[in-house]
Amino acid sequence: MAFRSRREKLRSILSGSACVHPGSVYDAISIRIAEDLGFPLGMFGGSVASLAVLGDPDVTLITLTELAEQMRRMSRAASLPVLVDADHGYGNALNVRRTVEELETAGAAGLTIEDTLLPAAFGEAKAQLISLEEGAGKMKAALDARGDSSLVIMGRTGAASITSIDDAIRRARAYEAVGVDGLFFTGIKSRAELEAVAAATRLPIVLGGAPDELSAIDYLTGQRVRIALQGHAPIAAATQAIYDVQKALREGTPPKALKGLPPAELSNRVMREAEVKARSADLLGSKK
Repeated sequence: MAFRSRREKLRSILSGSACVHPGSVYDAISIRIAEDLGFPLGMFGGSVASLAVLGDPDVTLITLTELAEQMRRMSRAASLPVLVDADHGYGNALNVRRTVEELETAGAAGLTIEDTLLPAAFGEAKAQLISLEEGAGKMKAALDARGDSSLVIMGRTGAASITSIDDAIRRARAYEAVGVDGLFFTGIKSRAELEAVAAATRLPIVLGGAPDELSAIDYLTGQRVRIALQGHAPIAAATQAIYDVQKALREGTPPKALKGLPPAELSNRVMREAEVKARSADLLGSKK
């Protein structure tokens, strides 16, 4: 099964001895480019999903259906394994089960379920967490819903920046005890905090949103970090490029005078034009 091989690749990264950077992916073009450049996996973040699908900020407006459909499009376009930010699982533990079922069917190699209280509570400006017990229940539900045993389920917590590093460790150990495959931490601010987390847990670690002092690959590898996110610069760069081209056209620049456009070779490669032409010749009798 094609999806199983992608999930096994993600598992091999988690069980390996090195830390890797994923490519930030959000649509058919971005995942094909990441695959062509040799990234070992893609990260489909909740914030980029909201921006790519809705054009909205990351305030939990995107639905599970929309997220899963975008994942499905990427699965069709490329074979790169993708780790999906499934936010809070779109509801309670029963909703988490449905989230896992949909993303598994859509071809995700793995997904993360977090313990942030989402959507934001009325009258609360700062992020809040659900209880440790509810968080553990969501992880249990995610594991229970998994049909393909190779699908990676990760427990994610932002407690380090919301409550305390000690709370982050308590939560991580609880999720570890339930049986998740890895631990995803956001809000880790220093080497001391990362080292405390690594010492208190056993599972592979995914690190998101870390400061510069946590950027050295050799150091991260030694702390059992197997995946370290680098943010979502590609969609930001794409936004700027689209703005610049639209602005230039609006101001009267002729299409042939536009700057920063990709060469035909790159566009054709991203579209897999050669493969489509070969199929057209074989199946439709068209000339190559």
